[in-house]
Amino acid sequence: MKRKVKVYLDTSVISALLDERNPERKSLTEAFFKEIESFELFISEITAAEIERTPDRALRSRMKEVVSQFSVLPLTDDVEWLANEYVRYGAVPEGYPEDAYHIAIAVINEIDFLLSWNFKHIVRRKTREIVKMVNTLNRFRQIEIMTPAELL
Repeated sequence: MKRKVKVYLDTSVISALLDERNPERKSLTEAFFKEIESFELFISEITAAEIERTPDRALRSRMKEVVSQFSVLPLTDDVEWLANEYVRYGAVPEGYPEDAYHIAIAVINEIDFLLSWNFKHIVRRKTREIVKMVNTLNRFRQIEIMTPAELL
């Protein structure tokens, strides 16, 4: 049996699925979710914590329902170390460690793709290049960082 592709979703993907303010991004995210049976999906303790902090109770409830069937990856010492390396080398700004944690959790758990709509700190060329460098220096498997639309 062929192995399903492992995909990590950060919080921006979950929120985009339910966000009426950006119809194009919502539509692209919905298209990805129509194909989720093709993938093994993961979130992390960081994603779950970010969802818990959603102020709108109804939205928070809907987001929790969306992720209820996904595997939740833990925050470990290895993840923390690698996230700090990403910040140290400038892949993610110092003030946004959770974005570095998303990447590190996916890398440590040998996920194939990290999907995000966070163009400011995650889905950008500089981040991808530095993550690749840090992973190479430390002999970690490479990860593809992209939007849900790019994976389809």
